[in-house]
Amino acid sequence: MSKFQFKQFSIEQDRCAMKVGTDGVLLGAWTPIENKPFSILDIGTGTGIIALMLAQRGAAEQIDALEIDEAAYEQATDNFENSPWNDRLFCFHAGLDEFVEEPEDEYDLIVSNPPFYSEDYKSNDDQRDLARFQDAMPFEDLIEAADLLLSENGIFSVIIPYKEEEKFLTLAKEYELYPIKITRVKGTPTSEIKRSLLAFSRNEISNYSIDELIIETSRHIYTTEYIELTKDFYIKM
Repeated sequence: MSKFQFKQFSIEQDRCAMKVGTDGVLLGAWTPIENKPFSILDIGTGTGIIALMLAQRGAAEQIDALEIDEAAYEQATDNFENSPWNDRLFCFHAGLDEFVEEPEDEYDLIVSNPPFYSEDYKSNDDQRDLARFQDAMPFEDLIEAADLLLSENGIFSVIIPYKEEEKFLTLAKEYELYPIKITRVKGTPTSEIKRSLLAFSRNEISNYSIDELIIETSRHIYTTEYIELTKDFYIKM
């Protein structure tokens, strides 16, 4: 499906290796914006979906996105320009390492749905591999960049495989980024936890919330929690 229609915007994705998926939608809908971010950075934007969802959810004046793959960068730029918030969205064609060399700004919110297949499995599609494999953006590079670019009261939010959660939290702590909210995601009530949604700030709190989100009770029968989270975006929710 090359075009994905949401309630307030649409996503063209024929040129992107990573298509619109549940992970991106989850992160875009779940990410805390209580700090009312003025500036947002989406690292590894792909189709641009997370940046677009955050544009819909808040009043951030500056929403920057970063994409290393040329075709995906061009697609995200088109998706931004065709959206109702094109005056607030901007995509940079660069890798994270280039972007942090001369940081212009600090951001009140940094989000990333990073490539995370760190196993030694490669397909024959280089573009898709780049989008999916951690060697394109190791967690440590991502956390270091967040530390460098995050404003004093900023929030850093990611979605990662649950099995990487402990490692990610340990790395974040080394950069003095502390969890404020953790949601563990399961496909169905009986399946194992698959993903972790993590939000961090520079201020350590002892009583941060940890909860669980189940997406569906059975095939295409979505839970109340998942509907509540995504209903502003999905047309059929």
